[in-house]
Amino acid sequence: MFKGIRRAVMWFEHRLVLRETFWPIVRHPVPRSLRRKVGWMYVFGSTAMTLLMLQIVTGIALSMVYVPSAGEAFESLEYLNYQVPLGWMLRAIHNWAATLMIVMVVIHMAQVFLAGAYKYPRELTWMLGVILFFCTVGMAFTGQVLRWDADSYWGLGVGAAMIGRIPYIGPALVDLMMGSPILGGETLSRFFALHVYIIPGILFATLGLHLYLVVRKGISEPPEEGNEVDPATYDEEYEALIADGAGDPFFPGPMARDAFFIGLTLLLVLGLAIFCGPDGPGLPPDPANVAAEPVPDWYFLSLFSVLALSPRSLETYIILIGPLVVVAVMLMFPLWASRGERHPYRRPVAVLSVIFIFLGVGVLTWLGYKEPWSPHMNAWTADAVPVNIVKRLSPTEMQGAVVLQLKACRNCHALDGVGGERGPDLTHVGSRLDRPALVRQVIQGGGNMPAYGKQLTGPQVTALVDFLSALRPPERPPSEVPAPSISDLAE
Repeated sequence: MFKGIRRAVMWFEHRLVLRETFWPIVRHPVPRSLRRKVGWMYVFGSTAMTLLMLQIVTGIALSMVYVPSAGEAFESLEYLNYQVPLGWMLRAIHNWAATLMIVMVVIHMAQVFLAGAYKYPRELTWMLGVILFFCTVGMAFTGQVLRWDADSYWGLGVGAAMIGRIPYIGPALVDLMMGSPILGGETLSRFFALHVYIIPGILFATLGLHLYLVVRKGISEPPEEGNEVDPATYDEEYEALIADGAGDPFFPGPMARDAFFIGLTLLLVLGLAIFCGPDGPGLPPDPANVAAEPVPDWYFLSLFSVLALSPRSLETYIILIGPLVVVAVMLMFPLWASRGERHPYRRPVAVLSVIFIFLGVGVLTWLGYKEPWSPHMNAWTADAVPVNIVKRLSPTEMQGAVVLQLKACRNCHALDGVGGERGPDLTHVGSRLDRPALVRQVIQGGGNMPAYGKQLTGPQVTALVDFLSALRPPERPPSEVPAPSISDLAE
């Protein structure tokens, strides 16, 4: 039997020439100091790649059951959790593999930064790694949307509001992202395509280039104090480190170490999946259910808390300028720091930067669990509409006031200063927006407000808009301000 297997293997090998192609790659030399010094610090990149492959496999299996439809996505996840044999396990493995992949990518980037491995000649390797990091974050966000519960619904609404603030092209980008005026099936289909096809395609293409450069430019040697990187001499010095008799082949030494750590990580994923289970879905995506208190997944909690704790006057600058600065610095700093010392002891600013970033993100993540979008999150639905407003309402406008109460709008909006603070005070909204603008805001949403187009009947919308139009000083006529754009509503 073994002879037959060997003949079959050799038949394929003779035609595919796999040994000749891949054997030089797995046997490519690496500095021997990796084995003697800090070799275990070099296992996080390969572990993150393995977790990505695990997500691909489990994602393909999940896509056979998941229905990317606004009316069926939530139910398909419930079906996976409770009716498909081991469906909950499959979802849990997919979720925890994604979580640990983010952890491994962050640790890997921190290790590369502290070791100065982004310096010459590996600047482009680092830049591709930054793209891989943001692709990983994109996969995490789109995966959260596909859960299609209250958290994902509100998170997507906030994301649309943030994009809508981009000058000139913001509304067009929001329309491209949502696919319709309200969050619904078209939106979910687009995020399904992003999560399953577009982002993975970019990720795999970038990963291929990243691995190619790792092989071609070699794995960075552990830094030594006083040994500065000089582009004029570094290539010759590195070649001497990996020359015959001076370097170690990647297989079996470092590769075996990677395989051992990967095995431990996969056991951790399995243990977390068994004992912690999958993540959600939580409450159904009902925008009127403000009691859901939705929060993003843990890897976005730091951004959540930054926006929650920042003054409203700074929100737009944080949303528009902050990401551009972060991306530009991460991509470009190897170009102006490609030479010099690599050892952390000789680069205190780099060490302090990593400590500051980790502490800052950790504190902000903790605050994200504690801090709401606004200082007051108590339900205000029980507070009656102020008497001075009620006494001047018509019967239809009174019906609108009832809709306002029943749909818990006071959770976010105040009347005469009494109510929530997540949205603007509605006391004089009728003098700020005309009827078309109010209809559009109620049906389509905007800013941090969800769309209520599927939550209200036509008569309810009419009554609510009548009530909102009446909210103005008695001597002031109704507003004639034209309906704003989506980016205006996001302000």
